[in-house]
Amino acid sequence: MKIGILASERGEWHVQQLQESLKRRRVENYVFPADRFLSRIELEPRVSVKGYSLEDFDALIVRKIPGGTAEQVFYRMDVLHRLEKMGVKIVNPPKGIEKAVDKYYTCAILEEVGIKTPRTIVTERFDEAIAGFEELGGDVVVKPLFGSLGTGIVRINDIDVAQRVFRALEMANCVYYLQEFIPHGNHDIRVFVIDGRVIASMLRLGSGWKTNISKGAAAKLFEVNETLAKMSIEATDSLGLFYSGVDILKSELDGSYYVVELNSTPGWQGLQTVTDFNIAEALVSNVMLQISKD
Repeated sequence: MKIGILASERGEWHVQQLQESLKRRRVENYVFPADRFLSRIELEPRVSVKGYSLEDFDALIVRKIPGGTAEQVFYRMDVLHRLEKMGVKIVNPPKGIEKAVDKYYTCAILEEVGIKTPRTIVTERFDEAIAGFEELGGDVVVKPLFGSLGTGIVRINDIDVAQRVFRALEMANCVYYLQEFIPHGNHDIRVFVIDGRVIASMLRLGSGWKTNISKGAAAKLFEVNETLAKMSIEATDSLGLFYSGVDILKSELDGSYYVVELNSTPGWQGLQTVTDFNIAEALVSNVMLQISKD
């Protein structure tokens, strides 16, 4: 068996965890950057990286698809689609990654399947963004359509600030993505799902309203109930993901739970500090099981 890991940094913690797990199972494994794909049509090998033919691999675990121009990102995803058609198991599947990386697409799908998500307004027009700010109660979270780790996310609850920020976004030709602010006591829930099963979960306790571990939030072990487990699994399945990190807010106003985001390349370093369950082992084990089924 041969498994590749797509990652920008060979020494990154998650990559090392996966490699250690694969080595314990004596699985041949390699780490490749996703910006080094070499593709051929009517020539062999059809897809390679640094001389390695990727169609010879049983699976590729995607840890990072680096940003770039639209052309670069589309090409990288096209390669993953092509490899999948060649019979290589891609984890997560490219269709799932494409859905999860787009916050609008994610929330639209959640709404369609009946999973509660914050009220959201998306537009390309300044005047509609200002109207949306008012419609959402004058307290919104403005997010980049694509992004992770809490980067570029701001809370706005002042109309003057909204006008200045929205004008800046207009000059940069950005899409306005506005979501109602849900008071949540500066904490949220991260649920880690693998192959239709919740394997671990935690509370993320922030010093402010942002609760990303990368922004300094603390992790605390938290066991989800049956309702939250079902919500997380259904959300993951609705996007076509094999595994995911599901972010859930509990409203301080009415106690409702909201799924705000799903991560198709979720980190688990913070989660691993509060559980003895080896998450990398679980992911590798389930990937190998899927390969054997195929």
